[in-house]
Amino acid sequence: MTIKWGIIGLGNIAHQFIQDLQLVKNTACHAVASRTVDKARDFANKYEVPKAYGSYAELLADPQVDIVYIATPHNFHFEHTINALRAGKHVLCEKPFAVNAKQVREMIATAVKQRRFLMEAFWTRFNPSFEYCLELVENGALGVVNYINADFTFFRNDPPESRMLNMDYAGGSLLELGVYPLFLAYMLLGKPTEVKAVAHFHETGADLQVGILLKSEQGIANLFSGFQSQSDMVAKIYGTKGRMYLQPYWHETQGYELVIGNDGVYKTEKAQLPTRGKGFTYEIEECLQCIRADQLESSKWSHQNSLELTSLTDTVREQIGLKYPFE
Repeated sequence: MTIKWGIIGLGNIAHQFIQDLQLVKNTACHAVASRTVDKARDFANKYEVPKAYGSYAELLADPQVDIVYIATPHNFHFEHTINALRAGKHVLCEKPFAVNAKQVREMIATAVKQRRFLMEAFWTRFNPSFEYCLELVENGALGVVNYINADFTFFRNDPPESRMLNMDYAGGSLLELGVYPLFLAYMLLGKPTEVKAVAHFHETGADLQVGILLKSEQGIANLFSGFQSQSDMVAKIYGTKGRMYLQPYWHETQGYELVIGNDGVYKTEKAQLPTRGKGFTYEIEECLQCIRADQLESSKWSHQNSLELTSLTDTVREQIGLKYPFE
């Protein structure tokens, strides 16, 4: 069975996504939609997509679309996901899944009611190097993992009206970038028992830099996101038996370095695990597998995982005093 996709929101990430989609067998993009039909037609012509729509409602009404990939700005994720589910479509929605946990709960409830698959597009979860890292941690190869150091930051000089800094779009570094290091700590250390966060803000009210400390039962995570500096973006995972580095840029890493040992006696392993395409291929395949198995969620990145991660961003926002005007 060929599962057909529709894409809502045709920015940069949609271009990357469809290029990877074309690498996956037994699936295809049937339709794309933008707020202007000309943009939709240009995108469709570039990637030989059969249908181009000038409204999202038209795409959702297309009976040949099985699953919708939502790549609109953060503040629209909730509305567009709910509309797609109610139209009978499966949904893969870009991260952050929604602006707050209240929205995520309603999205999940709607997916369950409609009996449609729903997943947050957290592509790092399915990256081969991260999968290997998770396997090592679960098997105890690093011992007890008790410290994580991860950031996601690069220098930007966006105008105040840009999506990155526009509070009406839920702009700022936390939801754009900070969800990645939060994801890493959450996956490897579990739900934190204590959260401490600080931030610097732009004149628009959007967060430019956010520093986060998470305390869990077994360790501490030191995390950072920002638009003000360029870091090496190496994720560092430390345990009682060794350490692991996810190579830059770690959220889309193509390899790792593993160091096992203590007291000056170390065994080092370096490997490249290049992704197929940009790396969206793996989350696409997870969606297809789940839909064909009649599952409403992925066991690798579940509804509960998305809810707990969003609840964590809610806590960070509360700590730094970040609230969006539409909430």
